[in-house]
Amino acid sequence: MIVENTQTQMRKGILEYCILSIIAKGETYASDIIAELKKAQLLVVEGTLYPLLTRLKNNGLLTYNWVESTSGPPRKYYILADEGRKVLEQLDKTWAELEFAVHIAIGNRNKPDEPDANNETNQPEI
Repeated sequence: MIVENTQTQMRKGILEYCILSIIAKGETYASDIIAELKKAQLLVVEGTLYPLLTRLKNNGLLTYNWVESTSGPPRKYYILADEGRKVLEQLDKTWAELEFAVHIAIGNRNKPDEPDANNETNQPEI
């Protein structure tokens, strides 16, 4: 139970970052976001995605366009707003810092007597 809760919290913590990163690649339909997350083995259902997209839009990070569809109703395509790009740049820096911290923290846990050649004491420049 503890492991599952921690795994869930870790996934939730990076979900917005992953969604913003996917949308930053270009105008994106919600089902395309779900497909990208699925490829990354970060499974998300529509009931989770749509409220998150709405919150990101309401916070000024996303905009959207309605595009006519040949096979049904118009589709909403999400676009990263200027503010969203700024936030994504900050999150990129935070991710690099976290990645570094985790790498250092778990670096030698299985081999405590061996020095880690990659273990630097200075954080990378960001």
